[in-house]
Order: sequence, then structure tokens, then C-alpha cells
Amino acid sequence: MTLLGLSPWTLAGCLAAVFCGAWVKGYSGFGASMLWVTTLSLMLSPREVVPMVLLFEVASSLQLLPSIWRSIDWRSVGWLFAGACLGTPFGTYALASLPAQPMRIAIGILVLGGCWLIWRGFRWRGEPSAATTLLVGIAFGLINGSTAIGGPPVVLFYFATPAGAATSRASIIAFFLATDAFATASNAVGGLIDTVVLVRAVIFLPVILAGVWLGARHFLHSSPESFRRFSLQLLMVLGTAVLLRAIW
Repeated sequence: MTLLGLSPWTLAGCLAAVFCGAWVKGYSGFGASMLWVTTLSLMLSPREVVPMVLLFEVASSLQLLPSIWRSIDWRSVGWLFAGACLGTPFGTYALASLPAQPMRIAIGILVLGGCWLIWRGFRWRGEPSAATTLLVGIAFGLINGSTAIGGPPVVLFYFATPAGAATSRASIIAFFLATDAFATASNAVGGLIDTVVLVRAVIFLPVILAGVWLGARHFLHSSPESFRRFSLQLLMVLGTAVLLRAIW
């Protein structure tokens, strides 16, 4: 007996993966996409997973938006998004013309190096300028367009600013909502979001809402230091995963 082509065991595995990713998204504001793509791709085809994960990201960010609205640094989000729009076409070109594995290795090393610097106390002196923020957005676009893992530079950027945990988390969520909504629209125009993807996303939606709600409640009861420590450790895990995937 199957549900939309999923056996009971596959459905159970998908539900568990979706819940874990939603909790991570609700708590930290990032990291869910890589967890979802990595785990769900073991059970479903990538063509089904990627557009569905984009829908998950948009839904979870919209759920969080009312509670984070007042904490968002719209100035930095705007400059980052502008840079992402500029850098993405060049990243797409790099994807078509350069080998992917060396790029993944370089990104993994940069992510781990950035985590180490911030763990050791690196901070911007004052607020980053508009030009610096724009460059980080361009770096996101280049990396995301070429490898689809552009999130870490943006997360590291906010952790290196004087912004507190609430502002950093809120701004990260708002930025990814904008980029994920844009990518979702592109997938829809390209015909990748079909009826099966939509229906499965709707079936998983209550699990996403529950996981995000629980993760967000955990954030409210966490200290800024524990949030920062968890987020940096999560980035280190993601950076290591990228390296291992590239090497193996």
C-alpha cells in the first residue's frame, strides 16, 4: 500500500527528515535545506526533492516572518539580495564551465576557516558598509549559482557583525525567504513544480509547521551564546559535509 507512490517506510523516513529540518530552521534560521536535500535524496529523486525543499523553505520562512519582522535589518538584507541577483548569473556560468568538485572543496575549506575565525572572536569594526554587504551578496550568488550551497557566507557575515542573535537570525530568515521565493518562481516557470510535488509538500506541511514552531520556541528560551555556539557548530558540520561529498 502506497501514498502518492511512497511506501509506508519511505513516508516515515521522509516525515522524520522533514521534522528534523523544520526544527533546525525554526531554531537557527538556516541549515534546513542541506539537511532536507541530503536526507530526502536518499529516498526520492533529486528532481522531486529540490523544488519540494524550496516550497518547504518558503513555507517555514513565512511562518516565522510575523515573529521576526521587527528584528530584521532590512538595509543589509536589501544589499545582500541585490548582490545575490548580480552574482547568480556568473555562478550559473561557472557551473556550466568549471568542474564542480574543486569548487566544493574550496567552499568547504572557506566555511570551516570562517567558522574558526569567528569562534576565535573575529568581528567587523562597526557596521559593514553597503559595498561590503553587496560583495557578500555577490559571493552568495556566485556560490549558490554554481553549487547551490551559498548560505554559509551570509550566515558567517551576520555572525561577524555587531548585530545580536535575534537580529542576525531574523535577517538570515528574511534574506533566504527572498532568494528561495525567487528560486521557487523559477522552478515553477520551468515546470519542475508539478502536481505530485505540490501534493507531497501539502502532506508534509503540518510536520514542517510543528517542527518550526518547536524550534522557534527553543530559540526564545536559549541564551545568545548557546544560539551562536549551535549555529557555528551547524556550519562546521555543513562545511565538513561539503568537503566529504567533494572528496568521495
